[in-house]
Amino acid sequence: MDSVLSFLAVQGRESVLERAYTDAVEQVDDKDETRTRVLDAAYEQFSRLGIQRSTMEDVARRAGVSRITVYRRFATKDALVEHVVRREFRRYFDQFLLDIGRAETAADRVVLGFVSSLRAIRRNPLIGGLIATEPDLVVPSMISDGGRTLATVRQFVAGQLRHEQRAGTVSADLDIDHVAELMVRISASFLAIPSHLVDLDDDEQLAALARRFLVPMLDPPRP
Repeated sequence: MDSVLSFLAVQGRESVLERAYTDAVEQVDDKDETRTRVLDAAYEQFSRLGIQRSTMEDVARRAGVSRITVYRRFATKDALVEHVVRREFRRYFDQFLLDIGRAETAADRVVLGFVSSLRAIRRNPLIGGLIATEPDLVVPSMISDGGRTLATVRQFVAGQLRHEQRAGTVSADLDIDHVAELMVRISASFLAIPSHLVDLDDDEQLAALARRFLVPMLDPPRP
């Protein structure tokens, strides 16, 4: 499979996004300093020149290590790409949790989470760059994987909403899975399809949109 799309591949196993989610939840850390150095160099290389135009030799040169050292950690370029993108998604989940941790109310956490999600993906030089420059490749991959990409993010958001429910900050009657599904699909649509109405680079506008349309989802209709 093309390296550009390998991070979204699902072939009878967890996708890279699912593994990044697990890493974030379990707070998995990489203790191998050389491996981290190679990943840092690969991220910079891929962000500057793109994945397809970069070679393992380019990464080794940028990392200041031998090509053999790179291959000892990552047997193929696809494996290296997978781990670089996995780490970026892990950073997305970590940043999301950090951002909402600064909010005082459940409503504020929904707003900050929405803004944080779009900002983290769109402004990421690697992942956001792929969505911006290769939408005809990336977007179909996101929607043709049986829904597993969206399901992974929904699971993450639902977990945060269940935490709110246990803390008593949202209604016990809240249909968490469906609310999380709608929130994720709205965010995904903004990432995948350019908007001529909403400026996705304007955090204040995104926050106002979330407060007007997403926050009311936390208040289920009375029977």
